[in-house]
Amino acid sequence: MAKQRKTLDERIQNCTTKEEEMLEKLKQYQAQRKQLERRKKEEERKIRTHRLIQIGGAVESVLGRAVTEEDIPKLIAFLKKQEANGRYLSKAMQHSTVPKTSEGGR
Repeated sequence: MAKQRKTLDERIQNCTTKEEEMLEKLKQYQAQRKQLERRKKEEERKIRTHRLIQIGGAVESVLGRAVTEEDIPKLIAFLKKQEANGRYLSKAMQHSTVPKTSEGGR
């Protein structure tokens, strides 16, 4: 049996069908990418929120009381002053490269 060749119209239709399938797949990949980007932003937001809560808790534990709305500008001004005077906060927050010594055989 001889192999039948497709007509040009059939070949055009075949290309059109494949193109439509590829466009649909592209839409699916774009939707998947957007969903992953949203999930990434949500995870980053949760990590940031957790960090901010920890910082607020640390400040409250040092003060021995809850931080109020009125305290926030004072805290910001204090931290800015410390930075301007000698970058005390930045120096205190730097990671030490010196290994910690063991305490009491721990």
